[in-house]
Amino acid sequence: MIYFCKRLARIFRHALVASLLPVGLSLVSLLVVVSLLPLLFYGSFFGRTATATEVLRLHHFLNAQSTVQRGLLEPWAQRIEEASNGRLRIEIFPLMSLGGKAPQLYDQARDGFADIVWTLPGYTRGRFPIIEVFELPFMIATADATSRALQEFSENHLRKEFGETHPLLFHVHARGSFHSRKKPIREIADIRGLKIRGPSRIVTDMLSTLGAVPVGMPVPQVPQSLSRGVIDAAMLPWQVTVPLRSSELVRHHTEFAGARGLYTATFVLTMNKQRYESLPDDLRAILDNESGAHLAKIAGPLYDIDEERGREIARERGNEFILISARDAKKWQQATKPVIASWLQRMREDGYDSKLYLKDARGLIKKYESTIN
Repeated sequence: MIYFCKRLARIFRHALVASLLPVGLSLVSLLVVVSLLPLLFYGSFFGRTATATEVLRLHHFLNAQSTVQRGLLEPWAQRIEEASNGRLRIEIFPLMSLGGKAPQLYDQARDGFADIVWTLPGYTRGRFPIIEVFELPFMIATADATSRALQEFSENHLRKEFGETHPLLFHVHARGSFHSRKKPIREIADIRGLKIRGPSRIVTDMLSTLGAVPVGMPVPQVPQSLSRGVIDAAMLPWQVTVPLRSSELVRHHTEFAGARGLYTATFVLTMNKQRYESLPDDLRAILDNESGAHLAKIAGPLYDIDEERGREIARERGNEFILISARDAKKWQQATKPVIASWLQRMREDGYDSKLYLKDARGLIKKYESTIN
């Protein structure tokens, strides 16, 4: 760009000399004028660039009342706008309002259809295998500790896997639960034969291992699928039951006690790489400072805290709550070990150091558990 500006200024200078000499301007005066042209040109060009407002379009699949928009994305966008004195603004487009379907969001960021997207890597089955380690059965502690662990894990192991875009944040939701229409789930035998929604490959593999009929689908399809009987139950965190209003469509909720939850899903907030690199240095610095580990510290607790709203709505409707004790949860943990073994083997066959990923993920979760507590 600087080279182009110099060439343009040089061409303009020669043209000006050629046009003004015949009208009688002294050579000395003319040389003074043309010598100032580069300064005037560069100052005008780069001055406008430095003060221009950059607007980024952020696309996601939940509605505007969801935890992710009102609690995470909107405050994040506001902090960035304030830090940049209004020079960097983020416009949020919820509920796939720019078009397409939820599984297409990552490619929308990659291709520049949207500047930023928030999505589940698990919606594109098998495309992001390393991050799946955090979705393995009984990995999640709190959303806070696990989100911070995932963000640090990403810096060591996920750069290549998500290298087509510029990731801004990785995080998880709080412990997922069963939400069933007619049949209460109290033990493993109760889910056998039930059609149960799962968000990702790992979770649907787990459901299959436990004897259920897994149905993979993005979360926006869950309410209609429950109401029409396409599925008998859904695996969801409590916070997403609020915007989905799924507690109106089910009667039973099953949670797990103990140090680890049954499952979680991973999320990524990521940006078109070329769009990120096109921003002025100071705006990129603001975006970086408000993202990554700093934002993961905000995202995790937000999900933990917001779980109670979903429970309260279900209580008001008189739905049944079932808590599987820590002792009984060990039976589920034992029954789901083949899912972990299968993932380790599949990854190893594909050339990945799966044991390292599992060791690091577990170690980081323990690290942040002890740090937070």
